[in-house]
Amino acid sequence: MLYSIVLVCLAATVSADCSREFLQNATDKYVAAQSAGQSATISALATSNLTYMENAKAANIKNGTLSQPIKIDFNRSVHDTVQCATFTELIASTNAKPYVIHTRMVFTDQKATLIESIVTQKGDWLFNATGTLTLNAQEKWDPIPKDRQDTRAVIKAVGDSYFDRFGNTSVRVPWGPPCYRLEGGLAARGNLTGDNCVMEWPSTIHIPYRRYVIDEQMGVVDIFVGFPGLDRTQGQNPMPDSHVFRVENGKIRYLHTASACVKAGCGLNGTLGMRY
Repeated sequence: MLYSIVLVCLAATVSADCSREFLQNATDKYVAAQSAGQSATISALATSNLTYMENAKAANIKNGTLSQPIKIDFNRSVHDTVQCATFTELIASTNAKPYVIHTRMVFTDQKATLIESIVTQKGDWLFNATGTLTLNAQEKWDPIPKDRQDTRAVIKAVGDSYFDRFGNTSVRVPWGPPCYRLEGGLAARGNLTGDNCVMEWPSTIHIPYRRYVIDEQMGVVDIFVGFPGLDRTQGQNPMPDSHVFRVENGKIRYLHTASACVKAGCGLNGTLGMRY
């Protein structure tokens, strides 16, 4: 119940418009702070009542993951000037302790009010930081020219369709080539027919607690959710999860996932892929 209350509150967070320059500066500082293990750098950008979460649990920013220096091999950030929010993906495959981290930050009056991270490591769902880094290097996430950008509504709808399909077989997911998703470091591939990607799906899973970062310039929506079932527990403790979608021409081009186990042993040590 507590999980539900906290994440519903986070999903309801709304912030005023802000500039891309400000948000880019904030994500640059976040990446630098994580690299150096200097959480105080981010604390200085935050309100005194900052909500800091790791894997859907309240944490102390002073001794959380941000306080640990991490060798970052790759980072990517997107910036939502409407919600005044950011998303950052960190891949640390050559760090002494490998990580893949997805972080969402929300700002009000140029101060961070919320920082929530999905921190994945060995033992988490299909975790493989080396695989993540290798597959990511083959992808192209360049800014999309203005005249080819999808609207916020279209980008959000594409991401929502993916999660809606888990509980409704009539939902169509607009998914084009290369017809795969990068799931925990493994490539889960579908069947490409013409310009249509067909995946295998469950049909009875409801995906709640959705929180969004949308960047039209990058064609990206990141959605933080509580993912039921994968941790081999019931819905009281859904798996903290982030899915980041690259959308081009109204279709999924790329998809990266990061899922942190609630129950030990759910991760399968990155040895088994899923089809949905």
